[in-house]
Amino acid sequence: MEFCKQFNARTQDKQGKLLPVVITVYKDKSFDFVVKTPPAAIQLMEAAKIKKGSGEPNRNRSGKVTWDQIKTIAEDKMVDLNAFTVESAMSMVAGTARSMGLKVSGKKPF
Repeated sequence: MEFCKQFNARTQDKQGKLLPVVITVYKDKSFDFVVKTPPAAIQLMEAAKIKKGSGEPNRNRSGKVTWDQIKTIAEDKMVDLNAFTVESAMSMVAGTARSMGLKVSGKKPF
């Protein structure tokens, strides 16, 4: 019950979003948990306003996102990604977008 109370208190501002959580339970039945940012795929679907990615991403495009949207998502995900710069994080997020069948529009900013 204590976990539910703490989880609800920490995620109160993110209701309705999919959030990965890492839970560590100790022998004395105490616990720690870390709430991570929503997956990049979920954030990309919200940005493109689509329900799901394409079944055939190399043939059928399901939507499009701009580099500004990708930069916003990359900056949000920076703490969870293994990237040192925003540019490399943007490349990771853009790769996720392409694998979902999203077209990345605009000129690459870097």
